[in-house]
Amino acid sequence: MIIQLDMQSELPIYSQLVYQIIEGIAGGELQLGEALPSVRNLAADIGVNLHTVNKAYTLLKQDGYILVHRQKGVVVNPDGMPGLTDDFLKKQQRELRPIIAEAICRGMTKEELSAVLDQMYDDVKMGHNKE
Repeated sequence: MIIQLDMQSELPIYSQLVYQIIEGIAGGELQLGEALPSVRNLAADIGVNLHTVNKAYTLLKQDGYILVHRQKGVVVNPDGMPGLTDDFLKKQQRELRPIIAEAICRGMTKEELSAVLDQMYDDVKMGHNKE
């Protein structure tokens, strides 16, 4: 899996890293039980601070996407992905609502927005890059 960070983005690097790892899992680029690089190796590979990778891994671990084993290191959770929770659904609504509001203000129809969402879902599921 190739990590692509935008150092000029307003989105913190650790968040970009979290989102890309989750997208890698969703798109099948990362399999359940697959080993991820150590904090030190990933930081060196992508040219960021150790603490940045550590924070991303900590958040992924808290949400149940990865496990940290003493012998195996960091692995994609072999027992599966976290399920839908009330917290996740609330987060989803909180993050999508302003995007939907802006789309409406810009004249986008519900059908056009749905088409964009459908395409993005398919792209992520198939492991296609954003660009």
